[in-house]
Amino acid sequence: MMMTLGYFVFERKTIAPQQTQHTITWRHSTNNRIGARPSSQFLGAGDETKVLSGVLMPEFTGGEPSLNEITAMAETGKAYPLIDGSGNMHGFFVIEKITAGRSELVGNGAARKIEFSIKLKRIDEQNTQQIAHKLSVG
Repeated sequence: MMMTLGYFVFERKTIAPQQTQHTITWRHSTNNRIGARPSSQFLGAGDETKVLSGVLMPEFTGGEPSLNEITAMAETGKAYPLIDGSGNMHGFFVIEKITAGRSELVGNGAARKIEFSIKLKRIDEQNTQQIAHKLSVG
């Protein structure tokens, strides 16, 4: 198991990302000043996103059923806990975007190769710390 998003398990037989990208931003507010550089105030954490991407070869790995399951999860609008294979809780994420490109089509139109990208956006704040603590304490 590579990671889980809610009840969905990322692994070779479902969706196994070959690449992940993690972006975190921090917010700073600025006010212009005459004769000086703008003043800046740190406001705290901003958006945090993760992008999981890779290639599915349905003859050997997951394919359309796995993508359909992730799409169904996205359509609920719910946030799901993201936990890596080592048991580390990364927070609660919504599925913001799914991109899938299909190529090497066979006679019935099925793809032999599916390039995918799944964009997750973190939406929790303190919940993660509380839940992670409860999980570790038992």
